[in-house]
Amino acid sequence: MKAIVNVDSNWAIGNGDSLLNYIPADMKFFKAKTTGNVVVMGRKTFMTFPGPKALPNRVNIVITSDKSWNAPDVITCHSLDELYEQLERYDTNTVYVIGGSSIYEQLLPLCDTVYVTKVETAKPADKFFPNLDETEGWFVEDEGEENEHNGVKFRFVTYKK
Repeated sequence: MKAIVNVDSNWAIGNGDSLLNYIPADMKFFKAKTTGNVVVMGRKTFMTFPGPKALPNRVNIVITSDKSWNAPDVITCHSLDELYEQLERYDTNTVYVIGGSSIYEQLLPLCDTVYVTKVETAKPADKFFPNLDETEGWFVEDEGEENEHNGVKFRFVTYKK
């Protein structure tokens, strides 16, 4: 299983129900990695999508404790056990954890790869991703060149366990 995330310099990923940084190259990278694969997310993350609608050309799995919640083209799981049962149907190399913070924390131990877009900003935030630079067992496998969008520098970094 893999995770994909956009973090600022403090490993922050969001504030309220919003992403911290909108970078078109990051969205393109996310789409390229996840299209044709399985994406696993929490309900709040799903609700931030336009519509909110399932991401096209992907199997969308949403984890929520709300037993009455559902959405078209989404597999809904109400527990990690239900999620694991669903994931047995797929090659784990095709599964991407895409947020939010509590889903990342719960599923990161099952991931062997994390694609991190590191953005050189620090913004007010209330949602964070574990700092892989300080997490035992994780190392940088690949670090892309520095890019820039609207004066904000960022790079794509691949972590492995």
